[in-house]
Amino acid sequence: MDSRYYDTYEDNGLTTTEKIQYSLLGIIVLGGAVILGRSMVKKQQAAIEEKKSFDDGSHAAIAKQIKMSFENDGWWGTDEDTLRYALRRVTSKEDFKKVMSSYERLYNSSLLRDMKDELSSSEYAEMIAIINAKPDRPAGNPQTQPGTLHYQSWARRLNAAFNLSYGFIPATDEEAIRTVFLEIPTQSAFLQVAEAYQSEFGTDLITDLKSELEFWEYEPMLDIISRKPKV
Repeated sequence: MDSRYYDTYEDNGLTTTEKIQYSLLGIIVLGGAVILGRSMVKKQQAAIEEKKSFDDGSHAAIAKQIKMSFENDGWWGTDEDTLRYALRRVTSKEDFKKVMSSYERLYNSSLLRDMKDELSSSEYAEMIAIINAKPDRPAGNPQTQPGTLHYQSWARRLNAAFNLSYGFIPATDEEAIRTVFLEIPTQSAFLQVAEAYQSEFGTDLITDLKSELEFWEYEPMLDIISRKPKV
């Protein structure tokens, strides 16, 4: 028999070309099965995480609240107040990492990347400053008095509020300033924030506050601080 017969046909009756085609088909089917399997696993993980979100204060609940702030009930932009509130509920940097993991399981997306997409650079800096003021791990006894990290965080958040812009149009985030002023517990703490602001940005907080706010906004804002206890 002609030896070329064996070059064309194998023992099972398939040509070399057919074997290659079937091998490629097998790879495609296997790859599709892997992708489908991963998709099903992610959907199952999302469903499990969704159930956890019903527990108020859980990592999943905070992750869901953050996502809802991005969606803003279908309105344009992000609900910064809701986002700010959600991040303030995070007790530590360790907890925030768990919130990020929960967010990824729920929505198959990176929380920090979505924050960057949703926020202006000054808004993003403010939100990160909120997290940076947290302790590394949850404290057994919550700290009642603010420390250096808190003063630095408030100073950075105020600076971010001053640096808000819409494209090339400069603006000021008055609500962010008000939120910080409401969080500062005492007049002496405010003075510490002013010192931290001067140290980090090289300018006077009150001077910048006057330049950023209208005259009818400035006095009511300072009134928030003046109503607080001195120490």
